[in-house]
Amino acid sequence: MPDIVRLRTGTTVAAAVRKAIIFDLDGVIVDSFAVMREAFAIAYAEVVGEGQAPFNEYEKHLGRYFPDIMRIMGLPVAMEAPFVRESYRLAPQVRVFDGVRELLTDLRQRGYRLAVATGKSGPRARSLLKELGLLDRFDHVIGSDEVSRPKPAPDIMLRALQLMGVQPEEALVIGDAVTDIRSARAAGVLAVGATWADIDEAVLRAARPDLLLRRPDELLPHCPPVPAG
Repeated sequence: MPDIVRLRTGTTVAAAVRKAIIFDLDGVIVDSFAVMREAFAIAYAEVVGEGQAPFNEYEKHLGRYFPDIMRIMGLPVAMEAPFVRESYRLAPQVRVFDGVRELLTDLRQRGYRLAVATGKSGPRARSLLKELGLLDRFDHVIGSDEVSRPKPAPDIMLRALQLMGVQPEEALVIGDAVTDIRSARAAGVLAVGATWADIDEAVLRAARPDLLLRRPDELLPHCPPVPAG
């Protein structure tokens, strides 16, 4: 039996998941932390100047839109342009987490509609997924610049549900950050925490997701084939 931690009682995941799954991108589908760290350091040096770039603080806010993180941290929003530039340049270094390609293939074969709802901008997310050969696995890829309010507001999740034509109770959200859990819950969608990235599991656990998974394949027992029709 997969190593699954149930954090909320009374949740029947198999009954809740019927048609669609919404994925966060960084920390769930791709391991981009080294690239983010380097891009952040370069942007900080260009815009702020000398000194240690506070990436550890930046990591605490992952899942949010980059300009929002800058405002929270009291850093210049002007860091966004060099950060994005370097992220594109370093994109070939981003890797897909082990087991994720297989998970997406299995879910597709079982009839699930799949979407990405990310703190990245839509164009950057789609560009990265295309480079990794994963863009065609998803029905929709939505960035934080494409909704009125980014995570932890529910807007990006509600937009994904709308585009896929499903109700909140017919989907689940998989994320590695507290902002993902809060956004999913605000949208009325089952929230699943992913811990296969190098994250602080205790912080994610404290957000009380409905499930906590340690490997991508642990999701499959909760995703029976979608009934036809």
